[in-house]
Amino acid sequence: QVQLVESGGGSVQAGGSLRLSCAASGRTFSTYALGWFRQARGEEFEFVAGINWSGDTTSFKDSVEGRFTISRDNAKNTGYLQMNNLKPEDTAVYYCAARRLSVATDRTAYDYWGQGTQVTVSS
Repeated sequence: QVQLVESGGGSVQAGGSLRLSCAASGRTFSTYALGWFRQARGEEFEFVAGINWSGDTTSFKDSVEGRFTISRDNAKNTGYLQMNNLKPEDTAVYYCAARRLSVATDRTAYDYWGQGTQVTVSS
């Protein structure tokens, strides 16, 4: 079992930055890939970024590549999503999710989910 808790959301103006954290419980965190997803009001869930268990493979949604970075600290059982140059269209509830070993872009491939954190970007 892995329990995930996101933090770091908030309200910023366009061009600003936020860093989301995903704190995980459990001794096997280092064997899980992490994915970040988001859901804007009235929209579908979408994959934002992912990192594999060791941190040497990452994947990004096209519209965030170059603005967002993803990382993890297995010693701290924590993953991070650094979001720079935020745009109003990045406004959504952001969720972290975990699955064994490798990144997937399909939300149904993930076994564990956090409760979400709101990110609001104003123009």
